[in-house]
Amino acid sequence: MQSRSELPLPDDSALAHSNCVADLVRARLAASHGRISFADYMDLVLYAPGLGYYCAGMQKFGPAGDFVTAPGLGRVFARCLARVVGDALDQLGGGVVLEVGGGTGALAADLLEALRARPPRQYLLLELSADLRERQRARLAAQVPGLLDRVQWLDRLPASPLTGVLIANEVLDALPVERFTMQDGKPLQLGVCLRDGKFAWSAMEAPAALAAEVRAIEEDIGAALPEGYSSEICLRQPAWLGALAGVLGRGLALFTDYGYSRREYYHPQRTAGTLACHYRHHWHADPFFLPGLQDITAWVDFSAAARAATAAGLGIAAYTTQAHFLLATGILQEMETDLAQNQGQSPGQIQAKAAELRQLLMPGEMGERFKLLALTRDFAPVSELTMRDMQAGL
Repeated sequence: MQSRSELPLPDDSALAHSNCVADLVRARLAASHGRISFADYMDLVLYAPGLGYYCAGMQKFGPAGDFVTAPGLGRVFARCLARVVGDALDQLGGGVVLEVGGGTGALAADLLEALRARPPRQYLLLELSADLRERQRARLAAQVPGLLDRVQWLDRLPASPLTGVLIANEVLDALPVERFTMQDGKPLQLGVCLRDGKFAWSAMEAPAALAAEVRAIEEDIGAALPEGYSSEICLRQPAWLGALAGVLGRGLALFTDYGYSRREYYHPQRTAGTLACHYRHHWHADPFFLPGLQDITAWVDFSAAARAATAAGLGIAAYTTQAHFLLATGILQEMETDLAQNQGQSPGQIQAKAAELRQLLMPGEMGERFKLLALTRDFAPVSELTMRDMQAGL
């Protein structure tokens, strides 16, 4: 993790945009007696219409952006996912795919290409960013023009339950979180204030909902959190997952993200939590640096996600690491097929394929840090989702 002084500076246009986002936060602080929760701060700097990080027209993904997702590394991730999606649609007798937060459109394009012989009736993309919608449309038009008529963009969840597959890749980590710290055996909420003209942390007594969740965590892990311990809780996750679960009338929901089970997440030795910021492929811990120009995330408490899903009436089909999921769904065979069909690839292309494989599978990369949570309603998938199911640890 890098210090703020080591981070690259933005150009004048980007800096002006960040100042506009900061002014928006200052206005909210002024209207809220000088203090807001960190979840509200995240909401503003990430999602404010036209200004927030995910809603403004800046490059976010890939080498020219701030971070790379699994679909952005190459097509093999989508091809493995397509095996499960295609099998589920076959078993359901057809259906639709709903992708939440489509990013660059790479996953949608690669999935549709892999499913060309058995495409979904519709591919729905829930995307709030007008800029990302246009990038997705261009990607799909170039890669799968014959299937573009099956794609529909949404700005809200469907009103009626659907039959099919729901996909959310790196979405849960972007939900706004609350921050807390332990003092004298009690949780304090870490909110945001202005100090000497700059955004800063502000500690106060935790609201009842946050305090109750901290106590529930302590009960789950069987120990009191130590003095000075700081971490995050996504209080919005149950309602968000509940709304998403309500859309799935029958079928399969697949969530991939970096995260832990609750006992791992709130281990007493993880004293600073998991909050992280991504700016031009630099990873640091200052959420107040250039608001609106950087991604702010927290790792996912998959135990909480699983409980919210089951409370909403979904069943858990699998919970495993990304590496085990990809190995179970044929990533090595996909790579072998690719090399056999493209024997004229240059050494550089072959090295890029090897790098893609390493990043997707290795424990120090995405392989162990990323997990897959598979949920169902009125559906029992027949395809092998995992090589090692870790549901017992949730």
